[in-house]
Amino acid sequence: MIDAETVARFELPGYLRSVPDEIEARDLPVTGTLPPELDGRYIRNGPNALPGTTSRHFQVGPGMLHGVRLRDGRAEWYRNRWVRTGSFEGRSLVRPDGTFDLTAPSANTHVIHHADRILALVEIGLPYEVAPDLSTVGPCDFGGALSTAMTAHPKQDPATGDLHFFGYGMRPPLLTYHRLDASGRLVHSREVAVPGPTLMHDFAVTEHHVVWLDLPMTFQRALLDRAIPYGWDEAYGARLGVMRHDVPDAAVQWFDIDPCFVFHVGNAHERDGRIVLDAVRYSPAEFTAMWDVLSRTVMPALDAPPVGRAHLHRWTLDPRRGTVTEHPLDDRAVEFPTLNDGRTGRPARHLYAVTGTEPLSRDECAIVKYDTATGAAVSHGLGPDTMIGEAVFVPRDDPGGEDDGWLMAIATARDGAASRLLVLDAADVRPVAAVDLPRGVPAGFHGSWIASAPEDG
Repeated sequence: MIDAETVARFELPGYLRSVPDEIEARDLPVTGTLPPELDGRYIRNGPNALPGTTSRHFQVGPGMLHGVRLRDGRAEWYRNRWVRTGSFEGRSLVRPDGTFDLTAPSANTHVIHHADRILALVEIGLPYEVAPDLSTVGPCDFGGALSTAMTAHPKQDPATGDLHFFGYGMRPPLLTYHRLDASGRLVHSREVAVPGPTLMHDFAVTEHHVVWLDLPMTFQRALLDRAIPYGWDEAYGARLGVMRHDVPDAAVQWFDIDPCFVFHVGNAHERDGRIVLDAVRYSPAEFTAMWDVLSRTVMPALDAPPVGRAHLHRWTLDPRRGTVTEHPLDDRAVEFPTLNDGRTGRPARHLYAVTGTEPLSRDECAIVKYDTATGAAVSHGLGPDTMIGEAVFVPRDDPGGEDDGWLMAIATARDGAASRLLVLDAADVRPVAAVDLPRGVPAGFHGSWIASAPEDG
């Protein structure tokens, strides 16, 4: 994710080093046995500096997709491809007339599949469609209907197939809610009033509601020299908003909460008239210390202390009484919460997360499985020399339960020398197979499993 020169100059760990080119390899070595039911692609997105450029931030740079095709118990191919957005082709984010070009930002954060489209996402621009072979098709505005950015964390309703998402901006409209139907048609958009331009990375949905995260990270003109011009604003306050998504123009009910920041939501659901939200919470001190590291134009030294420890946390919102309660669910530092997407917005017993992902952390990485009913957790550690990315849940074709399936994640040697695609049994977080990749894959953000389609090669 950072250029090789910067990694070498500041003696940063090799797993942060961007790769310089696009490659392809076939018939990859497999340890263990790949479940023959796995027929599709695992694709992960993340920033990757272009050769000859200097990184300004851990989290910026052109998006690069890393994909592995699995079929019939084999790993048929690996390939990596840059997402060729406007900025990749050399265009500025701002047009000569001062307007923002939504086709320019690097689509470097997530990749999803909806209505026969594979979309690479970043929260400040339009989605970019990519082909099954990971080549770039182009920007997608859903037939001209989408005029705002699209979050990198849309939520698909498992019952209706609708895709809920939003866009936020530095200028009005500051927050806009959108919904695509199962066919990929934009069927609803509405502006949501917020006090100022906040950095809203994620949100939650339930069967009937959207849950907004209006938190004290705001756009600040004094920070325009930074790659991401947002900073902590204690005076802004912190609150969660509840809005019916099945009632057009429904009012938002806001709940003040203790100051914090949330990058990633685990899940939310409705229970006895209340809304339960589980997410990874940063205290103000942990978040501001981490943001200081991430925002530096000069990278910290390798022996700098790790910062940015976040914990799984629960908020329970009672719209009838207008009250909220909150408490931590675990004391270990985790990030990248995931679940069986078939439980999105519904009660989910199991959540998954990873440890050791804080900037420059030297803690052992592990994949953690939470039982939200009992509070128990089990984990699979990877040893001191391996970094791990987000664990994506893949359900069995005919599942016998919520956790009947597999977890997939890319593990990379701390020095960046080699990577594997891990496949674990989601029921007990036990490894069942590993695919050796032909290169070290740098740390990235989010990915998806995309099941096979007739046109797949």
